[in-house]
Amino acid sequence: MNPPADDDAGARRGSRAGTALVAAQFALLALQGALAAPALWQGHVPALAAALLGLGSATGLWALWANRPGNFNIRPVPRQGAQLVVHGPYRWVRHPMYTALLLACAGLGVVSSPWWAAAAWVALAVVLNRKAALEEALMAQAHPGYAAYAVRTRRFVPGVL
Repeated sequence: MNPPADDDAGARRGSRAGTALVAAQFALLALQGALAAPALWQGHVPALAAALLGLGSATGLWALWANRPGNFNIRPVPRQGAQLVVHGPYRWVRHPMYTALLLACAGLGVVSSPWWAAAAWVALAVVLNRKAALEEALMAQAHPGYAAYAVRTRRFVPGVL
């Protein structure tokens, strides 16, 4: 049975929006990297920056370990046949990869121009929040248990946000 035409149109809109959000995400990540590069090349990495970069990297690696490649998608569209992961960091937050990016970019911001880095970080947080909202709507359609998972699990920060 074919899905209704409205579902197809909604999926296409979601896919286009997801592609735009991914493009914005990578542009902002590149900007953060470019802003931090001069200080990093000079070896200027304060302890706070190193801690945030390390925590972001560890969170991202943990999320990759828990949600094996092939199960997730860089776009906020669930892969066909993907499983809902609720263990590892996904036990505490729905989007640990986004949390990892925000932590790492906060670390990059510590070593770069404060005003530009802060603006880029806030823009990245907005983009990732929008991307997460789109992904969650699609995950709720793809996985019957997602709504209950979302009620008990925070989006980015355990117990807070």
